[in-house]
Amino acid sequence: MLVDSHCHLDFPDFAADLDAIVARAAQAGVGRMITISTRVRRLAELIAIADRFPNVYCSVGTHPHHADEEDGIAPDELVALTRHPKVVALGEAGLDYFYDNGSPQAQARGFRAHIDAARLTGLPLVIHTREADDDCRRILEEEAAKGPFRAVLHCYTGGRELAMKAIELGLSISFTGIITFKKSEALRALAAELPADRIMVETDAPYLAPGKFRGKRNEPAYVVEVARVLAEARGVSLEEISRQTTENFFRLFAKVPRPEAAAA
Repeated sequence: MLVDSHCHLDFPDFAADLDAIVARAAQAGVGRMITISTRVRRLAELIAIADRFPNVYCSVGTHPHHADEEDGIAPDELVALTRHPKVVALGEAGLDYFYDNGSPQAQARGFRAHIDAARLTGLPLVIHTREADDDCRRILEEEAAKGPFRAVLHCYTGGRELAMKAIELGLSISFTGIITFKKSEALRALAAELPADRIMVETDAPYLAPGKFRGKRNEPAYVVEVARVLAEARGVSLEEISRQTTENFFRLFAKVPRPEAAAA
């Protein structure tokens, strides 16, 4: 079994054939999917999708691109929204300096608020970081000094220093189809170096389709290709990487029931 730890099933790209998308994922052996929040104020749309499909769960959070739009959402409000049984994580939140969307100040405030909510709930935070390694590392260090929290740096494309700092702080690293791209040699080398109990796979669908599907809409079923390349990079079998990343997922996203528990 595999898990897609990060996709966006609420995006318009999937509106016309969502049932088929979820069915294809199940047929490909993807047993759980988390549809990730980008706007707190649209959480109801994600919950509706998660409630519709037994194997789909969701998070609640503000993507850094929308940090100004949702500036000022307090940790207590985020905590309250996690009480729904299908809301299993905070985020995605963090820093993105690649695009000029969301001021750095609002992004940092939102990032810290989500970390606080993760600390208060014990739920993991899904961290988005792009072209912001130094500031992300600094905030993670400062917040970790206030008390532990659980998190995953999703769609990792940053440098080795940030990745190793995240590992040192007890966080996890997740890889997308980017790891399959021809020019991603450095990313594959980093993925091969990380501890086996801290790695996960995801699609970030509808974006970042793996190399085999480049140019097409990405979907959760394609996480198999991400796992295959990650396995090759680490010199293990697809079966082993599937087992390890799935175990890592359930340990981090502990609110998501394992298949045995769901069937009990």
